[in-house]
Amino acid sequence: MPCWHLYVVRTVDNCLYTGIATDVQRRLGEHLSQGKKGARYLRAHKPRELAFSVPVGSRGLALKVERRFKKLQKASKERIVSAGHLAFDRESGKIDIPR
Repeated sequence: MPCWHLYVVRTVDNCLYTGIATDVQRRLGEHLSQGKKGARYLRAHKPRELAFSVPVGSRGLALKVERRFKKLQKASKERIVSAGHLAFDRESGKIDIPR
C-alpha cells in the first residue's frame, strides 16, 4: 500500500496551496509545468516552491488531514510550515497547532 503525503506549495503571491500525493516531487513537477495535470488554482497562482511535505499514511487519513489543514487560518498554516512538523491524530486527522 503506498504512503500518502500532505504537501504545501507556496505561490509567487505568497498563498499556500495544499494537496495530497504518493509522489510529491512528481506532483510538484505537474504543478510547475502548468499543464492539464496541474491544479487549476496553481494555474492562476503560479507555484514558487514546495514549502512543506509530511508522510501521512493511508489515502483516507491523508484526505482527512488535508481537509482539516485547509480549514486552518493562514497564520496557523504558516506556523506548521515554519516548524517543519505536523502533529495529527491518526484516526480523526485532527491537527495539533504549534504555538
